[in-house]
Amino acid sequence: MKLRLHFVVDPMGWLCISMVFGIWLYNTFFIPKLVLLPHYKEGHIPWAMVVCYYIASALCLAALVRASTADPGRLPVDPHIPHSEREHWELCNKCNLMRPKRSHHCSRCGHCVRRMDHHCPWINNCVGEDNHWLFLQLCFYTQVLSLFTLLLDFCQYYYFQPLTELDQEKFTTQHELALLRVSALMGVVMFGGMTTLFYTQMTGVLSDTTTIEKMSQFSNEVYGSNRSWQWALAEVCGTHWKLLWFLPLRSRQALQASHHFRSHV
Repeated sequence: MKLRLHFVVDPMGWLCISMVFGIWLYNTFFIPKLVLLPHYKEGHIPWAMVVCYYIASALCLAALVRASTADPGRLPVDPHIPHSEREHWELCNKCNLMRPKRSHHCSRCGHCVRRMDHHCPWINNCVGEDNHWLFLQLCFYTQVLSLFTLLLDFCQYYYFQPLTELDQEKFTTQHELALLRVSALMGVVMFGGMTTLFYTQMTGVLSDTTTIEKMSQFSNEVYGSNRSWQWALAEVCGTHWKLLWFLPLRSRQALQASHHFRSHV
């Protein structure tokens, strides 16, 4: 299925996503070089731990790239509105285009997005109907990678056996303590921030309420629902197969017809 790409021209967004990518690159390069690979070579840790770390890192990067480049649900200029659904559409007072209810106009992107949750500068993209599942994956895998990094930083000093083969002339050896402190600091910040964000996102998904709607006084009365958690996540991810909820390299297919104009990501 063809994937629809979406790029936002926003220098501030480019700066934010570059910072996120820099943090990922730092921990993906220095942690294996300082901790994983040296201890693996000396037989202190199993190969499975090294593989799991790189898998978590790869999934985190894939979710970041997909969430930042996937179409969040941008409405076409001239959408086809079925006659039976016209009462569920309204006119946007900013771009003067018809849109389904629960859509919102993003001032950063300059267009309306179906079931828009919010605009996230850290991915330089809106979080909407068609990429919300990718944003959830990004939050989840960032938590996993950050926690993995913190555990490795802790074990380096309090659990792992000392390394016998060290090149004292290498930059990483001479500045090991500083590099690990920076890694631990970033791990604490990212894990704390992503845990809070993931919790608020999941409560919104389970209650069928977006972040924008939470800021509205009557949002819960209008849009709130009591769906099961399995159906709520299946609808966001576009599949009932729970294993696919964790895979970013796929497309999303709407489960059922609704009042939203659907497309694929």
